[in-house]
Amino acid sequence: MTAAARVLTIAQQKGGAGKTTLAAHLAVAFVRLGRRVALLDIDPQASLAAWFKLRSAHAKPKIDPLMLSEIAGWRLGTEISRLKAQSDLIIIDSPPHAETEAKIAVRSANLVLVPVQPSPMDVWATGPTVELARAAGVPVLAVLNRVPPRGTIVEQMRSALAAHHLAIATTVIGNRIAFAASMLAGQSILEHAPRAAAAREIKALAEEIAARLA
Repeated sequence: MTAAARVLTIAQQKGGAGKTTLAAHLAVAFVRLGRRVALLDIDPQASLAAWFKLRSAHAKPKIDPLMLSEIAGWRLGTEISRLKAQSDLIIIDSPPHAETEAKIAVRSANLVLVPVQPSPMDVWATGPTVELARAAGVPVLAVLNRVPPRGTIVEQMRSALAAHHLAIATTVIGNRIAFAASMLAGQSILEHAPRAAAAREIKALAEEIAARLA
């Protein structure tokens, strides 16, 4: 593969923001956009790797093809280079801290996706990731994640993020049980419930990201 391979790092200092869930669902969405996708799990919790193992153990004909690698430390840069030779897009699920692996993942990215739940704590937690990305000259895209179906919280959150001069995805990801249900089956929402609202949201977000990675 050529140097045209892209790296999407999903990063957020606050734990529980939904990084792994987005990584899994977006990976399948990008496969369906014609990309060869490699997942890279550098989070010590290894939740993405656990989902991938479940997926592999219960593979069905309609499951979309993905690659996954687990690696950390000084070998991470080498692994990213290796995966670039085999794929069109690498999606990195990073740990909730700013240690060595997370820094390498951000600096290696073409785009950093920062999931932000509808809480001030999530907004405050974006700071270290955004500063690291900006120092490396890597663009950042915030996405509102796990948003409740009612209320004015979306506009409030957009205003709060805009104050930090962050680009914000048009697509909002709802707080939907279908995401968890599909992952428990080792699938993405696009495979598990392709007509669900959650599937439409993931497809829309993937298209937004693809436009920024073009």
